[in-house]
Amino acid sequence: MTVQTPYYLIDKTKLTRNLARIDELRARSGAKVLLALKCFATWSVFDLMRPHMDGTTSSSLNEVRLGAEKFGGETHAYSVAFADHEIDQVMSHADKIIFNSISQLERFAHKAAGIGRGLRLNPGISSSGFDLADPARAYSRLGEWDPERIKTVLGRIDGFMIHNNCENGDFALFDRMLGEIEERFGLLLREVDWVSLGGGIHFTGEDYPLADFADRLKRFSARHGVQVYLEPGEAAVTKSTTLEVTVLDTLHNGKDLAIVDSSIEAHMLDLLIYRQSAKIAPDAGPYRIMICGKSCLAGDIFGEFAFAERLKPGDRLSIQDAAGYTMVKKNWFNGVQMPSIVLREPDGSLNLKRAFSYEDYLASLS
Repeated sequence: MTVQTPYYLIDKTKLTRNLARIDELRARSGAKVLLALKCFATWSVFDLMRPHMDGTTSSSLNEVRLGAEKFGGETHAYSVAFADHEIDQVMSHADKIIFNSISQLERFAHKAAGIGRGLRLNPGISSSGFDLADPARAYSRLGEWDPERIKTVLGRIDGFMIHNNCENGDFALFDRMLGEIEERFGLLLREVDWVSLGGGIHFTGEDYPLADFADRLKRFSARHGVQVYLEPGEAAVTKSTTLEVTVLDTLHNGKDLAIVDSSIEAHMLDLLIYRQSAKIAPDAGPYRIMICGKSCLAGDIFGEFAFAERLKPGDRLSIQDAAGYTMVKKNWFNGVQMPSIVLREPDGSLNLKRAFSYEDYLASLS
């Protein structure tokens, strides 16, 4: 099958490798694992993922509903702030609801009498190297930080959520931060039934000490008498997906440039937000070329890469590691064609799951 670029290509075989690591972690640690829909919500592969995960966690009403309807298992609802007009729908889809603040808990707890109720803790430490993404930044709105205030509502909750890791592949750092959390909040942790340690832990990485991580989670669970949850997003889908693009034009303006039929602002927004470069494999050869998006944004640049030959119109490129925070953030900026979603089956065949059209663009506006 030939599919017109651009398109996200999800390789089921590569995705299965991550799921096998998740299976191992669940078996060794006793932790439950929920897919973070804020990172990856492409439900065409939920059938593949479902047997290896315990459910989903969300950040909005739409994600709660998607998790309940398309994934199943446990459905955890979290939001920085729930609105009055949506809270009843949230409750109807959720098994647990996690409130960001004590004020939200006090406002809506009576509506959550039949499901688990949790509160987000902000431990004041994180692994994030970006202030933009640091949940423990100064004046953070993400969670409660005062143990004395939290003590006053212990009778109204049965769990905590702590999310302070961000692309953290350093087990020693995770271990150290978790120790600090135990020292500060240990007495509170022992008063609840479950604790979610959030996402952002790169435990599916090839060199990550999975056994040590599993043992640490097991000790944490035993020490505090809690069921541990993890909420991986990127870790569940890392290195499973590429963004397939085609070179449209080449030019030289002090550097060799190539323009492709895609855009970082529209299709890989985090590259722009965090000023990062995309990845292209093998990125080797004598020709250094800047790969540029086709939108009118001057900084729409995928990065500079090395090639064995000069690029020409019609050449195909594969942008690596394009699963997390891409499909959930894609947009219609400049009306640039939205990438299709394609699966590579284990036998190598391509399965087009969704192509977007002018009608989709039209329907996104009014």
